[in-house]
Amino acid sequence: MITARAAASFDPQGRSVASARLFVRDTLQGWGFADIVDDAVVLTSELVTNAVVHAGTSAEVLCLRTEDGVRVEVADRYPERELPLRPPGDRPYADPDRENGRGLMLCAALATRWGVEYTATHKHVWFRLDLPDRPVGTRSAGPVVPDRLLPLADTRVRVAVLQVDSDDRVSAWNEDAEHVFGHPASKAIGRPLAELAAWPQTPGTGTGIAEALRLSRWEGSYGIRGADGRVIPVYGSHLRVRDAHGDPSIVCLLVHDDERALLQTPVRAPAAEGGQLTEARPADPFEVFIGSPAPDDLDGLLQRTVERARDMLDADAAFLLLATDDETELEVRATTGLPSTRQRFARVPVEAGASRYGSARMPAVHEDLTAVPGAVPLLDGTGMRSVVTVPLKVEGRLTGSLGVAAENPGRYSNAEALRLQFAADRIALAVESARLGELERLRRGSLSFLVEASDLLAGTLDRDQTLALMAQMTVPTLATWCAVYTIADQSSDPYLSYVLHEDEERIDGLKALLSRVSPPEPVREAGARTWREAATAVGGETVVLPLLARNRVIGMLTLGKPSGEHFRQEILELADDLSRRAALALDNARLYSERTAISRSLQRSLLPPGSPAIPGMEVEVIYRAAGEGNEVGGDFYDVFPIRDGAYGFAIGDVCGTGPEAAAVTGLARHALRLLAREGLGGPAVLERLNAAILDEGARSRFLTLLYGELHPREDGSALMKVVCAGHPLPLRLRPDGEVVPAAEPQPLLGVMDDLELYEETVTLEPGDVLLCVTDGVTERREGSRMLGDDGLTEVLTTCTGLTAGAVAARVLRAVERFAAEPASDDMAILAFRVPQPRTGD
Repeated sequence: MITARAAASFDPQGRSVASARLFVRDTLQGWGFADIVDDAVVLTSELVTNAVVHAGTSAEVLCLRTEDGVRVEVADRYPERELPLRPPGDRPYADPDRENGRGLMLCAALATRWGVEYTATHKHVWFRLDLPDRPVGTRSAGPVVPDRLLPLADTRVRVAVLQVDSDDRVSAWNEDAEHVFGHPASKAIGRPLAELAAWPQTPGTGTGIAEALRLSRWEGSYGIRGADGRVIPVYGSHLRVRDAHGDPSIVCLLVHDDERALLQTPVRAPAAEGGQLTEARPADPFEVFIGSPAPDDLDGLLQRTVERARDMLDADAAFLLLATDDETELEVRATTGLPSTRQRFARVPVEAGASRYGSARMPAVHEDLTAVPGAVPLLDGTGMRSVVTVPLKVEGRLTGSLGVAAENPGRYSNAEALRLQFAADRIALAVESARLGELERLRRGSLSFLVEASDLLAGTLDRDQTLALMAQMTVPTLATWCAVYTIADQSSDPYLSYVLHEDEERIDGLKALLSRVSPPEPVREAGARTWREAATAVGGETVVLPLLARNRVIGMLTLGKPSGEHFRQEILELADDLSRRAALALDNARLYSERTAISRSLQRSLLPPGSPAIPGMEVEVIYRAAGEGNEVGGDFYDVFPIRDGAYGFAIGDVCGTGPEAAAVTGLARHALRLLAREGLGGPAVLERLNAAILDEGARSRFLTLLYGELHPREDGSALMKVVCAGHPLPLRLRPDGEVVPAAEPQPLLGVMDDLELYEETVTLEPGDVLLCVTDGVTERREGSRMLGDDGLTEVLTTCTGLTAGAVAARVLRAVERFAAEPASDDMAILAFRVPQPRTGD
């Protein structure tokens, strides 16, 4: 009875043979048929070789599972190439010394049954392998070994069982998981596994956790962040399954990394290439590793290297370190069997002592580390007693160091060192090639990161937003937490301006801890340096990078990682590049803020200090300057007392907008006040102002101006004397809704030397409104439409009975609604109204 089936097709290419072997191995191991996997792989390899190499067609492989064995069929599209039937006692199917035909010999020798079937288009060669008879419950077994060689485990072994749904979120969390990691099930279920896992890879390189969760099986080391924030090294075995409804999920079995023997699959030697039978011989685990397809990422290659090195010398621990570019330090990149404090990216010196045994450039054997404390800094406090280390060299250059260690003294001699050196020599070039590939990917990722960071920083001139961007770009990409200190000037102490942690609930606590520590000392030298005071207070590794801009220190960027984690040199170099860009952006934001503050202060000095209260009159002013950050533009207004019972008012428009127009605005407003208080009439005031504008020469701007004097009367009316020099005419609104111009147009200022201006008199009766505006109101546009004088007159007609404030507000609202786009010109509205006497007064 067939209980499961799996099928795959392979192109007529040489590499398809290896792919077919891998397909059959994964399928049978997934079905639990480990006892017959090797025989099935050998037979499949030979039959697929016949199809894709000798027959030159594609191959179709079908695996059928039964209760007591498996049947594998290999079909090709060359039915004319028949297989001869061999009568009993006849010659064998092939000569063992010939290249072809050996697949049939192997089928006859290894398979329980085999055969050939033909169709019009295909030839099927099949074989069946029965499961061996064995005691009930036995799947695999190892030899009897002395108790002292058995793997170590806690008195109470705990296996954390997690189930992860198709969205990569935790859906089940057993009691052992709660005990090992500290998270109760109620807090863990529903969270993405990526939030809990500290995946052993550099961002942008290697297999990520998302990819690993898509594989049918996965096994290896990584970390889980406990409830206290510390990373707990674990060894995991993942199996992707599906439920009765067909929905996939991943079952994860996790144990402490030093108890990996509970879950680790025994290493099996691969079948010989092409399925050829070879003479049986003891397999060296490192040779098995070299002969198998190597992982395509550096982290996977290094981890497999230390695991095979440990197994090869029957060690308790193994480690591999890579040299920095200057060959002065070694960086921990992979470990197995060491405590969690020996995490990746910790650094040790290449030269740890004066003797040859203190240099990582030479093989070294230490029979008892207690006799030479500090000889191998990485192993201090780990309980390891004997160790052998060998260098990894490429073309005579030190690229790394490989070591294995044991808890018992005297375990290793020169013979083991030679064996390990032989293995290191074989793997050194592959490691260096993978390292260079990782560096290239990291540099490309760094360049992309810096380009994006520069775009974001260039997109704002706000200081607070720049600080937030700096922190958000570093956490969690470069560090677990970040703090930014700023320095206002050279005499000021650094100030803690911004703090960010990847866990938002820890931000306040982190800020409190840093507040109790003296700020880092500002240093001009570029590059990261260790900040021990903060590391002691917060825990973990802490580095400080100066924020240098325009040859001065404007702050410090502080990055931190939790205990047991370390910064990679490449990450620190990337952070240094980022700090330079961030410092310039922060200084630009500072300069912009200072310039804006100065500009606004100067602009406010050009505005009238305030409108005086005029007895018997309502006065309302609305002013809008065009341009970001401008409070004053080319349009201006003023209402001021001249003498008792007389008030001056003006509304004008300087050609252009911005600071140049504002300068002429200041000249006009101050000159009007001064000249009017000298007792000059309206025409004389404007003629002298015209001369002052012309005296500015190339800096002059022509100016339209409505100037007048206001004299309230005892009968409730108001006498106005006005001069309209090229300005939009003032409009008078009568109580009956009639709107008429209140003046005649005259020449504008700043163009001609000799002006002949005259003054006009207007008497406002109770209920009358006088509206004065600049051309920013009348020339408001929407496409080809313009509000114009007629549109303003129509709006004013609807303002009968309104106060001066309501009239000005209605006009502004009409202007804003006339077009969807914001106004591009300065705008001023000045409204006067003579109130009507109240009924009964």
